[in-house]
Amino acid sequence: MAGIFSFKCSSCEEIHEGSPSFGFNAPDPYLEQSDEVKGQGKLTEDLCFYTDEDGTHYFVRAVLEIPIHGVSEPFMWGIWSSLSKASYERYVETYDCPDTGDCFFGYLSNYLPYYESTYALKLDVQPQDNNQRPQLVPHESEHQLVVDYENGICIARAQEIAEKCMHS
Repeated sequence: MAGIFSFKCSSCEEIHEGSPSFGFNAPDPYLEQSDEVKGQGKLTEDLCFYTDEDGTHYFVRAVLEIPIHGVSEPFMWGIWSSLSKASYERYVETYDCPDTGDCFFGYLSNYLPYYESTYALKLDVQPQDNNQRPQLVPHESEHQLVVDYENGICIARAQEIAEKCMHS
């Protein structure tokens, strides 16, 4: 395996080093709410909830890793997943000492660039040790993001996705 992913960007002509990593500061449903709804909710670096006319919605920030063929470090997405109230409460209850045996069902809660219709893809949220964000494991699907997760991506595709994220 190659040690470091690097490429010369076709958009800005700069050399970018290190496996790509892109994150979202909030779940998209939260960002779509009015300032009043957001003000009555809560958003931290890792947790989010808000209440609207449909009820209370709960989210956690997690990581989805896409292997890059021939590169030791994966392409990383720092994205949000919805959780049920019971799962969210369990996650918060065990936040400082996660139970890595827990597995919570959720829906991807961000619109990822490059991929079509990533919002609401089914996935599992798996807590991790050592204060690391939980890992996301997509449910089996023919969606390209899930295919990439399962099979990995080539270096050229990783570069293409990274350029889209950085310059679109």
